Amino acid sequence: MRPSPARLLNILVPVKRSIDYAVKIRVNQAQTGVETNVKHSMNPFDEIAVEEAVRLRERLKDAVKNITVVTIGPTKASEVLRTALAMGADKAIHVEIPETPGPEPLGIAKALKEVVGREKPDLVILGKQAIDDDAGQTGQMLAGLLGWSQATFASKVDVDEVKGVVTVTREVDGGLQKVECKLPTIVTTDLRLNEPRYTSLPNIMKAKKKPLEKLTPQDLNVDLTPRLETVKVTEPPKRQGGSKVESVAELVEKLKEAGVA
Repeated sequence: MRPSPARLLNILVPVKRSIDYAVKIRVNQAQTGVETNVKHSMNPFDEIAVEEAVRLRERLKDAVKNITVVTIGPTKASEVLRTALAMGADKAIHVEIPETPGPEPLGIAKALKEVVGREKPDLVILGKQAIDDDAGQTGQMLAGLLGWSQATFASKVDVDEVKGVVTVTREVDGGLQKVECKLPTIVTTDLRLNEPRYTSLPNIMKAKKKPLEKLTPQDLNVDLTPRLETVKVTEPPKRQGGSKVESVAELVEKLKEAGVA
């Protein structure tokens, strides 16, 4: 028999709607950004975070009281919240903003800080980065604003709810590193943490009945106006085709002509 937990855990999982990982990215004609009229889905690292929250509840049984997912995005971002609810989250919060321009990591972190103040989670799990801007800053900024401990790039997460401790294994250049954090804490997920489950049709139907709260930045008293302006976006230069040589001597000669030998 498991000992009674010291506390019931509330888990918050921020997720982001981003261009689907399988879509080929193209710069728009105005060169102000990339073409966004394409398929979108939940950021893959955030999907891993949702899966880990659900797995923690499966492992810890009654110790996890609630899993809340939150997104800060346009109206269409509610789609990824429904996906997270179908995966096993209990309720969702949608901080609705215009589609463009998108907020920066610091603005997102400030908004999440206010959500944390409202929801009082013990553990926040989010993806280590979003595949659209690859900033990889939100989790760390949120930990700094809250004054919480943090463990980034998690490849394994163990929670001792009795002691109130989270042990995170993370991959580093020299091998594996274990970080122990006291709750409340921030954890960001790496690619090898888990493989997200497929959502079944019954769970998709059940997700439609789960609560989804709508908020605005004004409700949280945060300003998400970007501080940076993107002047121009261009595609990288196309790679030049290679050529074949008949001998080592010819190869050396070609390298000399290119100024690399």
